[in-house]
Amino acid sequence: MKEGIHPNYQPVVFVDANTGKEYITRSTKSSAEKKTIDGVEYNVISLEITADTHPFWTGKQHRVDTAGRIDSFNKRYGGGANITSAKRKTRKAAPVKAEEEA
Repeated sequence: MKEGIHPNYQPVVFVDANTGKEYITRSTKSSAEKKTIDGVEYNVISLEITADTHPFWTGKQHRVDTAGRIDSFNKRYGGGANITSAKRKTRKAAPVKAEEEA
C-alpha cells in the first residue's frame, strides 16, 4: 500500500445509545471519547440505531397499508389492466368500402 494516502484504521467500539450494547470492531472513524477493553484503547462512537434496536431486526416494524394505496390508484386510473381488455372487446371493425368487397 502507498504511504500517506489511506485513512487511519483503528479499533473502535460502537455503543447503542438505547440499550448500551457494544460492538467492537475497527473503523476509520475516531472520537474524543476513549475506552480501554482488555488492554486495548478503543474510540467510542455512540449510535442511535443498531441491529439490537432496529425495528426490522426486533420484529416491531410497522407495515405500510398498500391495499389502501392500490384502491386509490384504481379509483384514480380506473383499474389498470382491465381497461385495455375492455377496450379491445368494444372495438368495432373498420367499415369495408364497396370497392374492396368486389
